[in-house]
Amino acid sequence: MNAHPPLASSASAAPALAPAVGLDTVLVLVAHPALAQSVVNKQLLRAAGACGAPVEVRDLYALYPDYLIDVAAEQTCLQRARLVVWQHPIQWYHMPALMKLWVDEVLTDGWAYGAGGAALHGKDLWLVASTGGPADSYHPQSYNRYAFEAFLPAYEQTAALCGMRFLPPMVLHDARRVQPEDLAIHQARYVERLRHHPAWPEIQSPDLNAGLRALPASARAALGAG
Repeated sequence: MNAHPPLASSASAAPALAPAVGLDTVLVLVAHPALAQSVVNKQLLRAAGACGAPVEVRDLYALYPDYLIDVAAEQTCLQRARLVVWQHPIQWYHMPALMKLWVDEVLTDGWAYGAGGAALHGKDLWLVASTGGPADSYHPQSYNRYAFEAFLPAYEQTAALCGMRFLPPMVLHDARRVQPEDLAIHQARYVERLRHHPAWPEIQSPDLNAGLRALPASARAALGAG
């Protein structure tokens, strides 16, 4: 089977972050630079878009083909969301270029982090990713050399810096060769999670994201320095 269960977060030891309440949107940000050729992400995007309220889907490459991101619009969408989904293929062990630019430009000092930067506090961040390599390629004895979890700390720490909970990712490996029945199972689980957040059994533990330590304001402000 290619439909893998969510991976456990690798964060470890401090008070768990409480989920945001009273917010009405699940925001799905899709970033695929060649969506027409996609096997997995194109289908997941369509399925998420068919969910209806409260799921809001934004295809970043369709919205910003010129890479000129409307920061105010993106921040407005984020403010009304309780769950933020980053859906994208893994490229060179990380997110696609436009997704990284979105992070750089939208998650600003004084808004998402730093002095007064509490706009995202208490929200959940969920990575929904696909890889070209099979699951067993993410192993010390295979060509990717590391378990997939080894590539997650940057995601986890981005969430932590913004005061968000990083939820266990949902990953589909070997995306180009996934069998239709396995993709259908994966898609159904994705839609079920979008519709029923935050009532997921695997995120009810008070220890989820334990170990996320607050940074002093001086350290946060220094992030963009250099």
